[in-house]
Amino acid sequence: MTWSEMQPLLSQACSETLSMVLWSTLIAVAVGLPLGVLLVLTDRGGLLQNVLANKVIGQIVNIGRSMPFIILMVALMNFTRWVTGTTIGTTAAIVPLAIGGMPFFARLVETAVREVDNGLVEAVQSMGGNTWTIVRKVLVPEALPSLIASTTTTIIALIGYSAMAGTVGGGGLGDLAVRYGYQRFETELMWITIAILAVVISLIQFAGDFAARSLHSRGGRSGPAPRLRLLKAKEADVKKAADVGKAA
Repeated sequence: MTWSEMQPLLSQACSETLSMVLWSTLIAVAVGLPLGVLLVLTDRGGLLQNVLANKVIGQIVNIGRSMPFIILMVALMNFTRWVTGTTIGTTAAIVPLAIGGMPFFARLVETAVREVDNGLVEAVQSMGGNTWTIVRKVLVPEALPSLIASTTTTIIALIGYSAMAGTVGGGGLGDLAVRYGYQRFETELMWITIAILAVVISLIQFAGDFAARSLHSRGGRSGPAPRLRLLKAKEADVKKAADVGKAA
């Protein structure tokens, strides 16, 4: 197969993979972010402590993460057909990709949010802030560098999932590699597909690492978080001075 014959095939496959990964990532992040935050809020000692709710959400996430993607696609065929009207093609592949990415991203969000300094949460509470304010002004902004890294990891995982989706008619680079590289013995095309995937993943990882490092270099903060740290430091100084005065 000549390059002029490969080019339109590769162009279409790249477009299909981009579409699958983009939409599934947006859905996975939109659902996985609140799920991950809820896992932290409803845990023991959390702002919305609810052991039962925490266990239910955690179990759902665990079941989703434990299921191999190829099995998940098969299990969701009826649901995919109900949502999209078909089980074949790029649009249909977005459904299992998004559902597979939700629990994966939720656990990463949970880990990122747990790393936030609890002293900042207490400072906002002392100022009368409610749970929504704490989530919006402290937890998410403070965890933003880690959340970006988590999103990068999720995107890369979904690219791998999309290649598997191609093996069952999902389209994209995986479908191209199987149909031409494996079934028609077009080895050159298969290696070009592998090279494209490697380059794309490397670029995404580089962009995600750069964004996360940029936020870390600026303190990884947004909104009022710097002021909260300053307030916390001032409160500590006042308390220390008061203790010294009492000792004197």
